[in-house]
Amino acid sequence: MKKLSKVQLKQQAAVLDAVTTLEQQALAELPGAVQCWFSMEYEAFPLSLLVRLQFSEQVMLDAAQPQLLAWQRRLSGLMLKKGVVLKDMRKHLVFTLNSPDD
Repeated sequence: MKKLSKVQLKQQAAVLDAVTTLEQQALAELPGAVQCWFSMEYEAFPLSLLVRLQFSEQVMLDAAQPQLLAWQRRLSGLMLKKGVVLKDMRKHLVFTLNSPDD
């Protein structure tokens, strides 16, 4: 695996901090929330950023779905505080039942 540049490490740290904050909020406020994780391609950052918020069961996921836009706004705000502008916030956060291992 190629070693990350200083800029890429800075991007990764900013995303990790924002996602960790979002995860803590979700665990406190959304019933059934399990964890949050992200994937991205550094060459296409921030367009390639995708954050997934995992739920424990379908019922909890369905109950949380109407709040998705509000959580996408939260992620956008957290990233903006880190100096990263997400042009279309709806593309960067999804609710899922899948785990990172799936």
